[in-house]
Amino acid sequence: SSEVLEAIENVIQDVLKSLAQKKAPVLTLASRSDWRNIEFKDSVGLQMIPHCATKQIRSDCPRSAPKFALMLKILSMIYKMVQSNTYATKRDIYYSDTLLFGSQSVVDNIINDISCMLKIPRRSLHILSTTKGFVAGNLSYTEEDGTKVNCTCTATVFTVPSNVQGIKNLISHAKFILIVEKDATFQRLLDDDFCNKLSPCIMITGRGVPDLNTRLLVRKLWDSFQIPIFALMDADPHGVEIMCIYKYGSVSMSFEAHHLTVPSIKWLGLLPSDLERLNIHKDVLIPFTKQDQNKLASIQKRPYIACQPMWKKELEIMAASKLKAEIQVLTSLSSDYLSRVYLPNKLQFGGWL
Repeated sequence: SSEVLEAIENVIQDVLKSLAQKKAPVLTLASRSDWRNIEFKDSVGLQMIPHCATKQIRSDCPRSAPKFALMLKILSMIYKMVQSNTYATKRDIYYSDTLLFGSQSVVDNIINDISCMLKIPRRSLHILSTTKGFVAGNLSYTEEDGTKVNCTCTATVFTVPSNVQGIKNLISHAKFILIVEKDATFQRLLDDDFCNKLSPCIMITGRGVPDLNTRLLVRKLWDSFQIPIFALMDADPHGVEIMCIYKYGSVSMSFEAHHLTVPSIKWLGLLPSDLERLNIHKDVLIPFTKQDQNKLASIQKRPYIACQPMWKKELEIMAASKLKAEIQVLTSLSSDYLSRVYLPNKLQFGGWL
């Protein structure tokens, strides 16, 4: 916490120095969404380069002055929370002054910018994200406040903890971890008692694009148990994108890649080549939209696809067919095909990439 306080004090001192010299204060931070600032490293994923292009938030420019003021406002809130050892969610911060902030996304963006500028992970700033992810299966742990959570003995879903760093005493006999893209598939596998049927496993879903806590939990489980992690996604560009976020990270959070990415994640399904192999009828597949084509083309150009020849092939199959499929498409073969046939076969015979 003293490191956080010192970092904020340094920023404020620079502002005061500029004012004393009758200069307009400026905040300087790395351009988080610029691919030129990103390098790909096999063992980490997408990470920010040490000497990257920066942008300035100026206090004397009509376009950036409001953002400059909001950054100082949130810095002062963080400073108070760290001093008093209290925490707030991003939502709490937005609702402390909705008129001032205007929208939740403004707050989210500024918090990420501050984290990047101070080079301090967001959870050390005493800001918690609202969690939307779920976890189930062979896992028990103790939360920071001493609450014991046992996912093992029930078919109950537990919300991913809002302070993943604080959880301890993790125990599991799981043989693997399954990341499921969507809530509906996750619930279906739970109803089929998938976590216990084949061999004990842990299931996690970020319910679409994963939030920070879900990614932190996947990373924590990998660090704790070093067991295989598989991804079960829709066979569409959006599903591939989500899997890449878990595995390689995202451009906007590349400054935190070391805590978030798990490069050992394997693509289990649904593979574009599975659709042909299983004779899935064309009638149940969905034609690409223009947006799908653009998304796929952008994924194919990414640095990590070059070192994944098997993935490259699958994306080419998808691009050639211009068709996509949700995991639910397997119910066209039989209602429990996913848990009874598809996943057991894949896991037994090594059908992952």
